[in-house]
Amino acid sequence: MKKALLILAMVFMAQSYGQEIKQVPQISVNGQAKVKVVPDQATITATVETKGSNAKDVKRENDKQIDAVLKVIKKNNITTADYRTQRVALNPQYDYDKKKTNYNATQTIEIIVRDLNQYDELMEGLVSEGVNRIDNVVFQSSSLAKHEAEARKLAMKDAQMKALDYVAVLGQKVGRAMTISDNSQTYSPQPVFARMKTMEMSDSSASRETLAAGEIEISANVSVSFILE
Repeated sequence: MKKALLILAMVFMAQSYGQEIKQVPQISVNGQAKVKVVPDQATITATVETKGSNAKDVKRENDKQIDAVLKVIKKNNITTADYRTQRVALNPQYDYDKKKTNYNATQTIEIIVRDLNQYDELMEGLVSEGVNRIDNVVFQSSSLAKHEAEARKLAMKDAQMKALDYVAVLGQKVGRAMTISDNSQTYSPQPVFARMKTMEMSDSSASRETLAAGEIEISANVSVSFILE
């Protein structure tokens, strides 16, 4: 009997506590913004690849070409902090038809070009001194953090404007924000297509425009819950 009364009392207390909790009127919206920026720098990933039947000769030739490439990079006043060897490989490749082993040596260098006016001259120099593969060119902004902050602020303003539009017809007001969630994706600059000068294209000394950097897009996405007044 005492146990039944205790359970009954707990049920009444729970119901009473539940009645005291009031729902806070609120509205939840998403805010989005995009900031378009003209890139002012680029990251070039370039590879020197050599092949042959003798491993030592292949590696020696590859090192020789890389040395020439590094001289081109230094000649263009690229600081040592802005270029690095990304990977080095020497792999045997067995030819089943000729029943012999050949070797393939590669060295890949990543270069940050902070002045896009250097782009054409650098690319032409890289190709002429041994780079036979441009793996990637990514255009970027040196002021990324500033543009990301701008995009976030615009996304918050967009969320606030949406909330105001929704509640205006109800005769209510938008109060302070209760919760804010950042749904932005990690920024990853999209590669922009660009044409590269080759030795065959460089017969004429006339200046040619080979770079079309375009724009990069920085976006922000937020979810905000506002109290309704």
